[in-house]
Amino acid sequence: MSNEVRQFTIAEDDDGIRIDRWFKRNLPQIGFGTVSKWARTGQIRVDGKRVKPDDRLATGQVLRVPPGGEQQGAKKTSQRRELTEEELSEAQDMVIKTTKSAIVLNKPPGLATQGGSKTFKHVDGLLDAYHTDDEPRPRLVHRLDKDTSGVLLIARTPGSAASYSKRFSGRSARKVYWALVVGVPEVSEGTIDAPLAKQPGTGGEKMHVDEENGQRAVTRYRIVERAGNRAAWVELEPLTGRTHQLRVHLAAIGHPILGDGKYGGQDAFLTGAVSRKMHLHARRLVISEPGGGKLDVTADLPEHFAATMDVLGFDLSLSNAEPLKGDEAPERTPAEKKQAARAHAKQYRKARRGERRTRTVSKTTAKKAKPKGGPKGKKR
Repeated sequence: MSNEVRQFTIAEDDDGIRIDRWFKRNLPQIGFGTVSKWARTGQIRVDGKRVKPDDRLATGQVLRVPPGGEQQGAKKTSQRRELTEEELSEAQDMVIKTTKSAIVLNKPPGLATQGGSKTFKHVDGLLDAYHTDDEPRPRLVHRLDKDTSGVLLIARTPGSAASYSKRFSGRSARKVYWALVVGVPEVSEGTIDAPLAKQPGTGGEKMHVDEENGQRAVTRYRIVERAGNRAAWVELEPLTGRTHQLRVHLAAIGHPILGDGKYGGQDAFLTGAVSRKMHLHARRLVISEPGGGKLDVTADLPEHFAATMDVLGFDLSLSNAEPLKGDEAPERTPAEKKQAARAHAKQYRKARRGERRTRTVSKTTAKKAKPKGGPKGKKR
């Protein structure tokens, strides 16, 4: 427990955050009730001035925190899961770039992004490899399908997670995928605009084109090279972010992604020395950094994808996965905007659910401690 007044200079990552949430993020051992009391009695000050718990902080300001305040039994840092040597090695092998705000991975095919029913090995479970006990645990801000490989961005701090999440939900992040498809689309470059919805009877595990009830989904594509009429190498840029969007869209135009039996059935496989794994790879990501500037990352192809490129005679130098010029996400409908806002709010609430529990406990404790007014038995 600290017995001295503490001074904290607000970091760029905490710019704009409420004071009570700053404590939750940086000094989680100090409860909301204590923060409220300190603010009410003038013990918390910003640049020498009194403040309220819901006042917002700015980069460079100096926050004065009085001594003590730690809750009994509170955890001062997040608890790390002990990883095996194999898991640590696997986690480090995926890293392709690190900045002060992000860790960028090249996710291999076959590794899920998050856990689920009967899924125990996943990227989220390996994130403890990327931080120490004195740092916040890194956070996922977007996902890739289990069998899709490529660029996966991990936020290093809560502040950068919020910033990146806004970029992805606002569709300003540019993502370019490479795919090998069965057959060759008739039009060499175009847009697939087909609304998607969960397919009934699949428990939400499969999507389909639904013109009446689906949410708008738009994908730009360009054929880079073709292997006769047998297969084509295409660049894909999703302008919306629906579940399985690229896979459903390509299957819908009659050219399923090679190896995607879920949406292409037997037509998604080629004979000969061609892998039966799915050939969809998040090749490049361009996204704004929280502190300014651009993060531009490219991920190498997995072994099976590179081998198939060689078998089909495709020349890697024909594409640098450049985001398509002038293409922007379609304007969202009011309903889609509400849904995006709800999704962002849900993610934010999940990240801050501990704060709400703290507030509830504080209020309950206060009610129990408050004496009842008036003589016993007398109505007031």
